[in-house]
Amino acid sequence: MLRLTHGALAYIAEDGAPGISRIALGLVEDQGLVTLISGLAPHSAALRATPDCAVMVGEPDAKGDPLTHPRLMIKARAGFVARDGDDHQTLRLAWLQDHPKAKLYVDFTDFTFVRLRIVSALLNGGFGKAFRLMPQDLIPPPNRQKPICRTPEPQGP
Repeated sequence: MLRLTHGALAYIAEDGAPGISRIALGLVEDQGLVTLISGLAPHSAALRATPDCAVMVGEPDAKGDPLTHPRLMIKARAGFVARDGDDHQTLRLAWLQDHPKAKLYVDFTDFTFVRLRIVSALLNGGFGKAFRLMPQDLIPPPNRQKPICRTPEPQGP
């Protein structure tokens, strides 16, 4: 979980059909799993209407059967972060530490952060290696491990 940078987001589209999008991901200290999405993307409206979603992470190597490589399927519930709230600025600073190219668009008015509250997960380590996980199995306790996006230290005068 600590090295996640992207994943495939599954959602229910406004017409009731399933949809899928590739999204950037970050694990932000004290915030959990987070993504930054455009309000123009189809999954933005879909998540606002139906916040239940799933994210799959893990890329197969170039060689071998893709089904033998580990992957993590996360069931989650999306929660949009208000752009005018304190959390938005905290997430923005943390996000840019590990997604510096997002500086080009993070402040566009259609972009917002979305927390993906983990409900449960399935870790498939390859054939015969599947494990059901709960949120506490995936999110390290505070200060136990370095998250991918660190909440920045306050800057002094």
